[in-house]
Parts: sequence; structure tokens; C-alpha cells
Amino acid sequence: MGYTVTDPVTSEEQVRAVVDGIHIAQRHKVLDHIDTHCRVWIEHSTFLVMSTVDAHGRVDASPKGDPAGFVKVLDDKTLAIPDRPGNHLFMGFGNILETGRIGLVFLVPNRNEVVRVNGAAVIARDLPLREAMAIKGRVPDFAVVVTVEEAFYHCGKAILRSGLWKPENAGPVDALPTYGQAIHDQGRLDVPLEDVEKRLKYNDEGRLYDE
Repeated sequence: MGYTVTDPVTSEEQVRAVVDGIHIAQRHKVLDHIDTHCRVWIEHSTFLVMSTVDAHGRVDASPKGDPAGFVKVLDDKTLAIPDRPGNHLFMGFGNILETGRIGLVFLVPNRNEVVRVNGAAVIARDLPLREAMAIKGRVPDFAVVVTVEEAFYHCGKAILRSGLWKPENAGPVDALPTYGQAIHDQGRLDVPLEDVEKRLKYNDEGRLYDE
């Protein structure tokens, strides 16, 4: 049996009783479009987290990464994100098909802030759009087109507390399982771990844009 919360918060009033007051800048920073500042950030971003939700409220968060400029700002209300080869689970796609809702967090290396975008999403197969996002001749099979409803900068406290851009201060990772070890054990694979590790190494080094 899992942990049981004994003192749950059940209203926003309970939160505001502890942390009250929102600076005027925070109230007015949330835009309904991509302005010049958000655009330049998104065009410099090399990594984002894409969150989606299904009709039952189940949430999925998926990492997306590519060279800067991989997310296209089509206009001040529309973004396009290429879909690159991954695990083929397509959990996010399933959620988009059910609810059409999406949340994005854009990171730029060596900057502590992030830009957040919330809105509606559609899975697109428009060929000219997909061709514009090709890398090494590999045209993505799909693109996620986002209609922006909210866009805003978020302060850098989380990145600062994590020390994300200071790898020299990071703890040792020797005790962590490799990706191969994790999926070998969790998937109860009946092939040698060495074979799994070799395949993953090949995928990382030679198949970033191939199936």
C-alpha cells in the first residue's frame, strides 16, 4: 500500500493563506500569443518537455530535443514541433487525439529561465511543413501543430536549485543503471544484456534520425 496523505490541501484559499500576493509583473506576463521575446527563446531552444493529457486525466510528459530552431514559430499563435524517431509508444499522440490539449516547457542551454506554452494541439501530416523540418534528409512523419493560448517566461529558481548547468558540481552516477539494464530487467527480455547495450549504442550513435 502506498503513502497516504494525512493533511491534504483542498482549496486555493489554503495555499494563499501560506503564500499570498502575486507581483503585478507576474500577473501581466502571461500572453495569449508568441511575442518577440518568446519567439527568440523558442528559436534558441534545443530541448523541451511536451505534456499531454487523455480523456481520463492521465498525463504524459515527453522530452523532445534537436538543434536550435527545431520548433518552428509559424506565426504569433502557432508552433510546429517535428516528431523524431523514438520509442514508438506514441502516448502523447494518443492523448492529443483524445483531448487536443498540450503544455510545453522550453529550455535553452546555460540559461536558467524557461518559456512555457499552453494550448491546443493537432497532429499534422502537411508535407511542406514536414519537409521544412528535415534533418540529414530525414523528413519527420508527423508534426505537432500547437495553437498558443498562453505563453510566458518562468523564473530560473528551479534550474539554479538543481545546478543543471553546473555538471562539475553533480554527484556521481556510477550507481545508476544504464538504459539497457533498466529496459532489460523491466521488459523481462530473454536476450543477453550485452546485445541490448550494443543495439542501444548503435541507435544513439547512428540512428538519431532513422527508424
